[in-house]
Amino acid sequence: MSFTDKVVLITGASSGIGAACAVRFAKSSALLSLIGRNVDNLRDIARQCEECSGLKPIIITADITSDEDVERLVNQTMNHYGRVDVLINNAGTSSIAESHAKITAYDNVMSTNVRGTYLLTNEAIPHLIKSSGNIVNISSILSTKPLPILTAYCMSKAAIDMFTKCAALELGAHGVRVNAVNPGPVKTQLFRRSGMSDIDTDRMFTSIELNSPLRKVTKSEDVAELVLFLASDKANCITGSCYVIDCGVNLGDSST
Repeated sequence: MSFTDKVVLITGASSGIGAACAVRFAKSSALLSLIGRNVDNLRDIARQCEECSGLKPIIITADITSDEDVERLVNQTMNHYGRVDVLINNAGTSSIAESHAKITAYDNVMSTNVRGTYLLTNEAIPHLIKSSGNIVNISSILSTKPLPILTAYCMSKAAIDMFTKCAALELGAHGVRVNAVNPGPVKTQLFRRSGMSDIDTDRMFTSIELNSPLRKVTKSEDVAELVLFLASDKANCITGSCYVIDCGVNLGDSST
């Protein structure tokens, strides 16, 4: 799958799934606009991408919870490349907080996962219509699987799934496809950044490896392969879909 001359904008590109997506698209010759908050990490990922493709990505330090940053990152991408063909809405956050937690936990998660995604998508839509491009949103299996210690996160991903379907229905007539990828637990820093201890995180992943149907944990690179497919012309008839990639975790514990 070649993305030669295609401009791919990826948020949360400084680590985890976003970084894996950046490298995978680079291997397919995409022109990349990498967005994140950690400039050192962005530079490192950009270097890896350039080594893969010989093409130097642009990096933009931005926070999608900021209206000004969102407008700026789209403008910078357009000024540099003149087009946007694919938007990967990957930036996200979480918080270990139950349903009765203080509202700040909810606000922090929703401002990034839902509002930021909504705002950036709206800024990018006119350019995606011109290029007959497409959008891939990074959701989660927790959009349909309740987990009380991550209530706000679960709610935010349920919102992303519905946003994906509504946007797909609205933009289909303009030739713009919109899909979501719903990973299960992935070995990134998300859980540690949410407040989970290193010990508890390691125990969780060990348990998943022992009990999931495929006896393994999904990697960022696995998710990136699915994102690449959905963004490619090979998926030209797919829109409004939410694709689960979780090694079977959502099916339940295979040892019972």
